[in-house]
Amino acid sequence: MGIACVVLDFDGTFTDVLAEGEPFLRHFQDALYAVLGQDASQAWAEEVAALHEGVDQYGWEVAGRIVAPATADPYLTATCTAHRLLKRFGKGDDEALRTDTVQTLYREAYRHSATAFKAEAREVLEALLATGLPVSVVTNAHTELVEAKLDKLAPRGRERLKVFGDARKFQLEDTEPKDARFDALPEALHLDGVLGRPVYLKRGRYFSALRRIWDATHTGPESTLVAGDIFELDLAMPAALGAHVQLVERANVMPYERAAVQRLGTRGRADKSLRAILPRLR
Repeated sequence: MGIACVVLDFDGTFTDVLAEGEPFLRHFQDALYAVLGQDASQAWAEEVAALHEGVDQYGWEVAGRIVAPATADPYLTATCTAHRLLKRFGKGDDEALRTDTVQTLYREAYRHSATAFKAEAREVLEALLATGLPVSVVTNAHTELVEAKLDKLAPRGRERLKVFGDARKFQLEDTEPKDARFDALPEALHLDGVLGRPVYLKRGRYFSALRRIWDATHTGPESTLVAGDIFELDLAMPAALGAHVQLVERANVMPYERAAVQRLGTRGRADKSLRAILPRLR
């Protein structure tokens, strides 16, 4: 089946996540230290070092399950480090309250993130929109903030680029209303030989965003191409549903991410350049 629908991640996929993350990180740390009631710069450095040393062992934990790699980008590293510091300083024993605190810090700091698109971002978005296919962005960031960044980029056809924000791709939960496609998903993907922990698949909030797109465009997973830079967050669930996926490789892409995409055969591809998305539509 040919591609009839394109779904794109945003941060790190179409943006230079290191450049855009610098002002975000400054505001995030300042706000976190205010919550902690002290400058925790040394403790921050220690926790970040621990995350890098245990890249397969540690990650973003939700209800005791790792939902994303901790070191893939500055946003994930900041989120994971904040959770660890809140627990370390006795400010985060209640997970629900701790999660709300970190998400609030994240949302406020993200407003200060830079607008730093990859060099080929405008060209590729214009080429995608010129195909006439429905093209959507599904992102964890707030819709209006991503809309504003895309307005600055101003690719031709911008008015047809739909944004679905606050997707919470990290959230492991059921989807409402019930959907047989979601229910048929296994709980987790096991990448034996390359990753010693499961990759959890049932991300109900993310599925709901995808379903809205499929319902509106009269398409489905088998005719959808999903592009993203973090396999676990962006691609694992769509791939398990039958979608085609494109891993936009980060400088620090992990071996298990490449392996997972390779195991998909013709439905999976990986490349550093956004331009590699375009031949998938022919």
